[in-house]
Amino acid sequence: MGSSQERQNCAFCAIASGAAPAAIVFEAEDSVGFLPLNPATFGHTLIIPRRHFRDLWEIPKDVMADLMKSALVVAHGIRDALRPEGMNIINSAGEVASQTIFHIHVHLVPRWQDDRMGRLWPPDEPQDEAARRETARRIAEYIAI
Repeated sequence: MGSSQERQNCAFCAIASGAAPAAIVFEAEDSVGFLPLNPATFGHTLIIPRRHFRDLWEIPKDVMADLMKSALVVAHGIRDALRPEGMNIINSAGEVASQTIFHIHVHLVPRWQDDRMGRLWPPDEPQDEAARRETARRIAEYIAI
């Protein structure tokens, strides 16, 4: 659950507790949804658990399940209110994946043709088939249910 110091200095913990202001769009017992200060698109919303977990490798499965249920509720609200043409649901874990606040969060990013986000993936060149199969084998070997 992150260090005590990390939790004390966490901007998202401050929002979740009501100690910091935010443009809140959703509140539940275990989660909060709010607009980020620098949205990627109009209506971009963050969903966070009220409890501090650093990233998806730290959050318990049941808490993550509840977080995604909240994300689904908010996603429907965004769709009904803003009528986007699509939506990205994004979670970044670790600095190399662009995580900048180390309190797990889910981005709901409404999308429109030619919005400022642009195309995210896949790359234009497909992965070598043998490498793809070997990667799948390696991942499957380590999955524990």
